[in-house]
Amino acid sequence: MKTSWLLGASVFALGIGGALPTAAAQESDGEEAVARQDVVVITATRREGSVQDVPINVAAVGAAQIEEQGISELSDLLSFVPGINVVDRGARQGNPIIVRGINADPIGPGDGDNSGGGTVATYLGEVPLFIDLKLNDMERVEVLLGPQGTLYGAGTLAGAIRYIPVKPQFNTDMVEARADVYQYSEADSFSYDTGFTFNKGFGDNFAIRGSIDFLDDSGFVDQPFLLREIGVSNPDPDFSDPADVAANLRREDDVDTEEAVSGRFAARWTPTDWLDGTLTYYFQDVDVGGRRISNKRTVFPGAGPEIFSAGDFENGLRVPEPNEIKNELLALEVIADLGFAELTSATGLSKFEDDGQRDQNNLLVSLEYSYELFPAFGSFTREVGETETFTQEIRLVSTMDSKFDWIVGGFYSKQENVATSEEYVPGYPQYANDVLGFDFITNRPDGFEYFSIAHNELTESAIFGEVGYQFTDKLKATIGGRFYEYELLDGAITERFYPSGDPTVPNDTTVFFPLFEDPSFSLITLDQIKGLPFDPSLTQEDDGFLYKFNVSYDVTDDFLAYFTISEGYRVGASNGIGQCDEFDPNATQGACALAPGQQYGPNPGDIAQFDERQFGPDKTTNYEIGAKTAWLGGDLILNGAIFYVEWTDPQVASATVNANIPITVNAAGAESTGIELQGSWRVTDQFDLRGSYSYAKTELTEDVPFLIRTITPPGFGTAFEDGKAGDRLPGSPESQFSVFGQYYVPLANGNQLIFNGSYAWQDDILTRTGGRGSSVAIPSYGVANAKATYDAEDWSVSLYVNNLFDEYIETGIISTPLSNQIVSDINGDPVTVRSHYATLGAPRTIGVRAKIRFGN
Repeated sequence: MKTSWLLGASVFALGIGGALPTAAAQESDGEEAVARQDVVVITATRREGSVQDVPINVAAVGAAQIEEQGISELSDLLSFVPGINVVDRGARQGNPIIVRGINADPIGPGDGDNSGGGTVATYLGEVPLFIDLKLNDMERVEVLLGPQGTLYGAGTLAGAIRYIPVKPQFNTDMVEARADVYQYSEADSFSYDTGFTFNKGFGDNFAIRGSIDFLDDSGFVDQPFLLREIGVSNPDPDFSDPADVAANLRREDDVDTEEAVSGRFAARWTPTDWLDGTLTYYFQDVDVGGRRISNKRTVFPGAGPEIFSAGDFENGLRVPEPNEIKNELLALEVIADLGFAELTSATGLSKFEDDGQRDQNNLLVSLEYSYELFPAFGSFTREVGETETFTQEIRLVSTMDSKFDWIVGGFYSKQENVATSEEYVPGYPQYANDVLGFDFITNRPDGFEYFSIAHNELTESAIFGEVGYQFTDKLKATIGGRFYEYELLDGAITERFYPSGDPTVPNDTTVFFPLFEDPSFSLITLDQIKGLPFDPSLTQEDDGFLYKFNVSYDVTDDFLAYFTISEGYRVGASNGIGQCDEFDPNATQGACALAPGQQYGPNPGDIAQFDERQFGPDKTTNYEIGAKTAWLGGDLILNGAIFYVEWTDPQVASATVNANIPITVNAAGAESTGIELQGSWRVTDQFDLRGSYSYAKTELTEDVPFLIRTITPPGFGTAFEDGKAGDRLPGSPESQFSVFGQYYVPLANGNQLIFNGSYAWQDDILTRTGGRGSSVAIPSYGVANAKATYDAEDWSVSLYVNNLFDEYIETGIISTPLSNQIVSDINGDPVTVRSHYATLGAPRTIGVRAKIRFGN
């Protein structure tokens, strides 16, 4: 890795320093540079300008580039932006976005995660909302690296991403239709993506615009180990006997399907020449058939393939895992020109709903609570969640011609989250009572075994702003600040819920075990949970101040240098688990969380190190030196930055001592150091190149006791391993680069042929901090794409191949090889735990994409 760092630094030095004499000698005309280069106008600093004009690290991907590269979602786009990457788990669950390596969590399955990892603020238009949006009818996407809390209402720990859709256009009537047909090399059928956009102008001051797209993705992962009937079929038949396998298991091909309907409808009105308002409704509904994973990694020491083996694109789980995800946003954006300043008001009301099922066999068998003794044991969990958010942001941006410029804004957000988790073990209660003699288990026909609820309400407010002063024509300095506060209410107080409404035993827990309850125990609905009071012991409040300092200097008209110090912040939260009772050597603790210093075992050292009930906020301080340069009359652009990020009290993943429930805790500290380079070159009028490179060294700066949970075979006993200062953080590569080239061939009829190709590569990724806890690394990989387009004035058709060389891509790895163990059922037959698997990228994909436009 040292070689990569030196290479990157050398390229930066040559591109920025070595070419200085040429820049001084050549003609430096900023307007000519703009004319010779395709420029995306951005508003990242709340004022219009190009990427080259803005003294912060920002990348902009415009509509033309999205179309050229066939980019359909954020993970595709971010492969070509330095310093940022996405752990692509497929459509079923949230994909964490990691900026400059600011991540300390293991790369897990991501069930129920709708935060994008929580370190990046994403904006849809002017409204903060995390959504893995389909990139249709976008004007551009802006990616800002480093904290941006003095420019944006939503606080950011590491960066911000802005989706900027095309606004309704006045005096324009048009309809654009698009269609995409493609097939994965591992799929049995074609996939389809179709849609259209329309714009209708009603004179000079009113217009409507809408778009809707339909995706039917076939998937490419097979699931050959599905139980024919949960609680009746044997999940581990004699794999050497085809008849036994066929009697118990069934196969489904291409289970990782995705059916999505997404779109927006917007109305824009300018009643006067100083007032501009847009009301927009966004929606995106996604139905996913199953996980995009492979159990190829499931290897059992000393056991032959007759016990269990899975292929490259085979999911080894036992029950279907569908997931339905819905997003809605109603947004009102109003812009008023006040003469001395521009006033912007952005109001958003959003709703997220998630309803999914997942396989629970591996976890329950590994607990060794006797589930494994039942030869036909099968289990699944249904998880339902809902998030409603209201946001209001108001800001003033100065427009006067002065040496001073300023921005001031206010932000308010209120978010309510509610969720339930239901776990079922069909057939087990009767077997446990009749065969194992557990007469204390409620014999529920539905096998309802576990139920938990979660409810929290987060209120945030902030005042933010910046003041800049132009000392000379070349030198400018900007200072900014953010005053913020938040309040988190969490931990719903419940009583044991019965249909009669007459609970027999009051209880404050949010975790229930129906197999030990009265048979009348039933579910609590989301609406009922909303009416429950919060646990005052878990209320969390904080306030503070963040600052920013930026200075920039125009060395020449084509060379901008800058230095920035900025702070970022992320709120804390509850882990949503009730507190354990005081230690009793004659009792067994259930699913509970320990308070700091609480004893959990018989030994003197069995003392809780963390507060397992909740975790606090974390903070970053970002130091950055960068330069933006243009050469050859603007045909060559070279930009670069060197950064150092200090991360205080980082939020990291851990697990409770009792029941191994995943939780988040605060570590002491971490840091990230690196370099980012980005460039584009118009080689000729017909040939363009662009590329990027980044390197980031991320590590803990202090030891973290009990950070990493690991398994201690034989069996599934849990041990905790310390994180050590100098341990590399998980989740992102040290080095990554991308290159894209495009060649135009003009035709005699005025149309053109366009040929392009790209290659994006990333280094290996650790799945746990420091590679500890039997961690394995995600291997490095590169993806090549190619495309040929016939482009006419109003229509185009393209033939493309993605993953040209059919690279086998693992994007994430769940669990470790230690979890892949074999235990025995009551008859002594093997029961396999298959927790260790990989999420996958798409294999070679060949498709045809076409679009046509009618109107002006």
